[in-house]
Amino acid sequence: MQPVISRARLDRAQSDDGYTVSAEFYDILQARQDETRVRDLYGRDVAGACLGVLDIGAGTGRVTMMSLARSGVRVHAVEPARAMRAPLMTRLSALPAARLARVTVHPRPLDEAELRKVADVAVCHNMIACLAPADRRALWPAVARALVPGGSLLLDLPPARLPRREIVRFYPEQRVGAHVYGGRLIMAADRSRIRARFEYWVRERQRVLREHTETFWMWPASRAELTGALAEHGFAPMPGRDDPAVLAMTLTAR
Repeated sequence: MQPVISRARLDRAQSDDGYTVSAEFYDILQARQDETRVRDLYGRDVAGACLGVLDIGAGTGRVTMMSLARSGVRVHAVEPARAMRAPLMTRLSALPAARLARVTVHPRPLDEAELRKVADVAVCHNMIACLAPADRRALWPAVARALVPGGSLLLDLPPARLPRREIVRFYPEQRVGAHVYGGRLIMAADRSRIRARFEYWVRERQRVLREHTETFWMWPASRAELTGALAEHGFAPMPGRDDPAVLAMTLTAR
């Protein structure tokens, strides 16, 4: 018998909250650098997982793929954006059956996924900055529910403050056959938020074939602010972890 799913629930689960432009360019422009960064920041913790790994904001799958390769536990990949899930699912489909059986993709935010004590390691990579304050407040208790006592939460820190001037970051261009893909990120303060504008292009020789833009909002938060917010939900800083790029917290017995 086929399960009955209401149209409202189906539409909500399949809604796409952005990334329709960036999904095409993300892997080709950032994959190599991000793959190395993910391995360096979280690889040791993931390799020590005994129960499961929770990848919050899985995107196209860098943390998920690393977790499947470095551990033998179940992996829960949480990715609400359909545009980002598409390359994630394509990447997963190429895996051997044994690894594929260990990963579950959840197409909704963590606070709606109803995960309970499924992991002892949780990773939030490249996503906390893009959560508005209210969404962050909803995330922390959901992470606490999904982890077992003593579990670890690792997240790369968002900007601690608003930028004083416009910041422009270019991504190294990548050749794909006759075409060259490029992009840049422009960040600037906009009241209490950071406007992050991505500009992409595809060219052949000196002729531009396509140009696209996509804008996201980011909210700054200091390490102290995040540590205090997580403490309200039973988290404490992990001793001996002073990496300036990563906040490492552990869920105390509850």
